[in-house]
Amino acid sequence: MYEHLSRRVEKIIKLANRIAHEHEQEYVGTEHVLLAIMEEGTGNGVTILAQHGINEAKVKVEVENLIQKSMEDTWVFGRLPGTPHFRNVVARAIEEARKLESKEVCAEHLLLGLLREKGSVAFKALTNLGIKIQDVRTAVAKLQA
Repeated sequence: MYEHLSRRVEKIIKLANRIAHEHEQEYVGTEHVLLAIMEEGTGNGVTILAQHGINEAKVKVEVENLIQKSMEDTWVFGRLPGTPHFRNVVARAIEEARKLESKEVCAEHLLLGLLREKGSVAFKALTNLGIKIQDVRTAVAKLQA
């Protein structure tokens, strides 16, 4: 795995792999990471989302709706669905942790990485649920203070 990830993030990534497998998908996408953050349920990422009234059920519904819409668009327009940029999210989470001078990458950094991956299912789900990157940055800063 990546050298600076917390044990919680390693667990989230493993959960994301399991979730992708359960959905019979051949890739791990941002939507799987977001669902894994919610399922793991103990990190600051979940705390921040809960402060905004977001729970696991709301995230699941939003992600499922976006995936269904994506599949309908694919059928109608005959194009293959693009895979989300999982590696970009992890790289951006590492950047966020460094900016915040954190010793390791945690769930809240993954959440920030997801919000920076515009166009991904997780980004769309979070923005549809009213989550803004600046609000998350502010919440992370308060939690670290």
